[in-house]
Amino acid sequence: MAPTEPVPTPVPAAAPTPSACDTERAGASTVMRRTPDRVAACFRLLIERPVSLYAAAVLRIGYGLLYLVFLLREFPHRDEIWGPGSPWTPALARQLFDQTGWASVLTLSDSRAYFELCYAAAVVTSALLMLGWRTRAVSVLFAIVVASFHARAIFMTDGGDNLILLMAVYLVATACGRRWSLDARRARLRSTEGPEAHRAPTAGGGVRRHLRDARLCVITVLHNCGMFVIAAQVCFLYGSAGLYKVQGGTWGNGTALHYALNLHLFQPWPALSRMADDHVILIAVACYLTVLLQVAFPFVLFGRLKYPVLSALLAMHVGIAVLMGLPLFSAAMIVADAVFLPDRFYRALGPLWRRAVERTGSRGRGASPGPEAGLVPAQSGPAGQVC
Repeated sequence: MAPTEPVPTPVPAAAPTPSACDTERAGASTVMRRTPDRVAACFRLLIERPVSLYAAAVLRIGYGLLYLVFLLREFPHRDEIWGPGSPWTPALARQLFDQTGWASVLTLSDSRAYFELCYAAAVVTSALLMLGWRTRAVSVLFAIVVASFHARAIFMTDGGDNLILLMAVYLVATACGRRWSLDARRARLRSTEGPEAHRAPTAGGGVRRHLRDARLCVITVLHNCGMFVIAAQVCFLYGSAGLYKVQGGTWGNGTALHYALNLHLFQPWPALSRMADDHVILIAVACYLTVLLQVAFPFVLFGRLKYPVLSALLAMHVGIAVLMGLPLFSAAMIVADAVFLPDRFYRALGPLWRRAVERTGSRGRGASPGPEAGLVPAQSGPAGQVC
């Protein structure tokens, strides 16, 4: 009997090594699969819920307060700046409007009584916007007020006025009255009473519900687009300012702030400006840091690095307000930077504020006699006298 030959074991074929082209195709297909998901997520973010409601409230309160303080500060000089007694007369302003396309309610009449009425209306409008009363209508009036006063004395304004004008126009599209406002308080009280919940359904309830949903969707889209435009405006402002500084030789060699501190027009406190100018190394570091922060600002907004950058920009604007005497511009930029802080940051301020108030109140109660002191009867001494 012949011996059986061993059957050879089949050797599995080696897996083909993926080539670079296959890897690129796999990566491209993954990107193509993820792109619709990202587009859908962005679309849902745009239409489903309003973003940054607390930041919008901060913008509303900040710019309403700024313009209110600005109008009150210039109240003694209102006639020389915007009134009929201004060197830039209403007739000259109207001639300029024919060339530039601007318009102003202040030039509709040369009457002093009309101007005083417009000025009072501007003060009231700024206060109502800050408080958040009927915000949707008041924001439109506020934009008209800021545009009218800006156009009336366009040669007497600065960067702060320009930024407030842009933000006033953008705030019209936002739902800036849903937080920290009288409108929010009224809506909260109305929801606690709940009269709509007890109404009987009617035949047209479905149609009204669809109309209400469509209205809320439109408001949400407008608000989100308005907040995105505000954020893009601030990024463009910082980025363009930084790139413009890079082109200049004075910022490159660190001497730009030296010349700015020696301008008599921007020296509210000359002694303080001279003291700051004596620190040559700090001036050079501040120049380089300013350019770096402004150029890098649009690229650090999606990480935690934005918080130290925003803190450094806050210090920079405070320095501009103090050393160069530009408080309106600095305050307008500080308020604009608030759009990049998330809502959880502003929600965390509430408990911190309440704890601070409670601590202050407990210290005050500890310094004064407690309510139990009045319940202890007066003690008599040995001679019957009250101790």
